[in-house]
Amino acid sequence: MDGDGRTREVRAQRWSARLAVLAAAAAVVLLVASGLGGIAMVLLVLGGTAVTAAALWWALTRRGAVRVLAVLLAMAAPLTVIWLQARSGVLWIMVLCLVLGAVAASAGWEALALDARHKARPGAPARRPGRPFLIMNPRSGGGKVAGFGLREKAERAGAEVFLLDPEHPSDVAAVAREALAAGADLLGVAGGDGTQALVAGVAAERGVPFMVVPAGTRNHFALDLGLDRDDPSKALDALTDGVELTVDLGTVGERVFVNNASFGAYALVVQSDTYRDDKIGTTLDLFPDVLTHRAGPRLTVRAAGTTLASPQAVLVSNNPYRAGDRTAVARRDRLDRGVLGVLAVTVDSAAQAAGLLRGERSPGFTSLTAREVVVDADAPEVRVGVDGEAVTMPAPVRCTVRPGALRVRVPRHRPGVPHARPRLKWRRLVMLALAR
Repeated sequence: MDGDGRTREVRAQRWSARLAVLAAAAAVVLLVASGLGGIAMVLLVLGGTAVTAAALWWALTRRGAVRVLAVLLAMAAPLTVIWLQARSGVLWIMVLCLVLGAVAASAGWEALALDARHKARPGAPARRPGRPFLIMNPRSGGGKVAGFGLREKAERAGAEVFLLDPEHPSDVAAVAREALAAGADLLGVAGGDGTQALVAGVAAERGVPFMVVPAGTRNHFALDLGLDRDDPSKALDALTDGVELTVDLGTVGERVFVNNASFGAYALVVQSDTYRDDKIGTTLDLFPDVLTHRAGPRLTVRAAGTTLASPQAVLVSNNPYRAGDRTAVARRDRLDRGVLGVLAVTVDSAAQAAGLLRGERSPGFTSLTAREVVVDADAPEVRVGVDGEAVTMPAPVRCTVRPGALRVRVPRHRPGVPHARPRLKWRRLVMLALAR
């Protein structure tokens, strides 16, 4: 960026900070000027939010009439708060404060975005592969392989393509090993994250480059590699104009994962025979037993000198997910830190459920990093969701990270990891606002 461009960027950052500080100050002044009535309404909003969170906990952990009453309470709490505010004549004050708060937050995030900018990593130069081999799942992502003409474009770029047959499932790891034995010097997958992980394990094992074509439904691994998920065919540019990244892999037991391994509530629900046909119905039917420990084993998690007893949900990720960015909790800015991320939720009452509103400061929420995580249980086996695939493993389950295990071939030109929403650091905003 030239000097003039940098100057304009800094000037815009400072004016955004000034707008954020002024909007926040105006909201505070408005509340103070409204007297005890406005402050009481703030406390009422906080109380109503806590009641709603507690009611949702009851709705998830109860059945029958109690669940119906809990849902009614969850809807009635915010409506009651609005009605009381309207009756007391301070509703317009609360609405204006919310608008000012939204303006302050938006302008603050914009001002601080310059401090937390993430760009596509350049990667190391890579020669064009001689015999690339791509495995494609025609059913992934609602038919993206056919919709974007991925097979034809890959073959024109010199790749051999193996199409999975939905009627006759293949062992994709075995297919990848056979391709390497026949002389392939690059492995790639156009499909979901579960298939990506299986073939990535083979590529890491043999030391050959791996290529990701985001043809699945969510494509979290592709997102964190900075690939274009809207047009998966652009990932094929890696065959002709690619660079190489070195990233970590996670292992759970003997199995590799590129994103995460989940234990507890989610892992139990996704293994139900009815989950794929009725996700919401199955979740509501199983959660009362799962969340109250009447179904499934009680877990014990040990990581980084910390022991967690009886968490309902545990997520072990290949590198930690972003903290503080609630709009993008499933994103990782880096895949080469050489550590696992651990997120765990432990909630045993409605009060603790309401406490989760505090986010990372809640005692029921745990976030840490470790090189090894051991998940034990009071049962001989544990159900695990590995990159969205349901498996069962003998307890205890050991998760580790393999730093720099995978060579990934990506296009030279790609969007990069989406920007994180930065934390609102008001001291920094004030300093920017006062800067000349």
